Amino acid sequence: MTTQVIAKALSDAEIEEYLEFACRVAELAGQEILPHFRSGLGVENKSTVDYDPVTLADKQAEQVIRREIARAYPTHSVFGEEYGRSSGSCSLTWIIDPIDGTRGFMMGLPQWGTLIALNDGIRPVLGVMHQPFVKETFIGSRHGAYLRRAAELRPLRTRQIDDLGDASLCATHPEMFREGAERSAFGRVARRCKQTRYGTDCYAWCLLAAGLIDLVIETQLNPYDIQAVIPIIEAAGGVVTSWSGQPAYGGGQVIAAGDPTLHRTALELLGDSSP
Repeated sequence: MTTQVIAKALSDAEIEEYLEFACRVAELAGQEILPHFRSGLGVENKSTVDYDPVTLADKQAEQVIRREIARAYPTHSVFGEEYGRSSGSCSLTWIIDPIDGTRGFMMGLPQWGTLIALNDGIRPVLGVMHQPFVKETFIGSRHGAYLRRAAELRPLRTRQIDDLGDASLCATHPEMFREGAERSAFGRVARRCKQTRYGTDCYAWCLLAAGLIDLVIETQLNPYDIQAVIPIIEAAGGVVTSWSGQPAYGGGQVIAAGDPTLHRTALELLGDSSP
């Protein structure tokens, strides 16, 4: 027997309310994180097979976000990187990654951020990426995509470049792509692009929404790595899918492009490279 998932339809007023809430709690999380940044804090390895670091800052930030959600919206569910799932009584779920880019955070690099999405039961309907060190918040929903910095609120728009030869590509690390078909597929796209940069983590998605880069290709993502940035990119005019062209809400192999034609071209080069 298959259980049908029914998404909760949100009004414009509800979208605005939840966006402001997400921005506020992301800033609260940032207040917990910043004292640990470039402080030489201790690191734990969550994995028994490779290196998956977590810091006290990750844990404290997620605790703050969960506390605020429980206080404001006790019927909502939560799915976070550090503390897993907690089920509420309605279809709305907050998807959170307290520090996306923990490795960069540990090294003192600024390419990290707090990711918060609200999923309506099927897809993320709003997303926030907050970087407290540089004081930037990227926001996306059906009401548009914006960069908030202090009192400034600037609309975001992707760059319309449809030729791979003119495109800038970002990925977190070349070794994240599995040897064989997956790595070869990424290489086919990278060789056609004007330039490729690594180590950008969640910032790459937001730079794409801002029209500063053109392609982001990743793999081995979790839902909390991608759901917050999907509404930002889509509201800015970009396209986000799996490598097979399907919705990317569940993570895995994900590609984003600022231009739909560029997206189609890159998808063709990626081809069938499922693990």
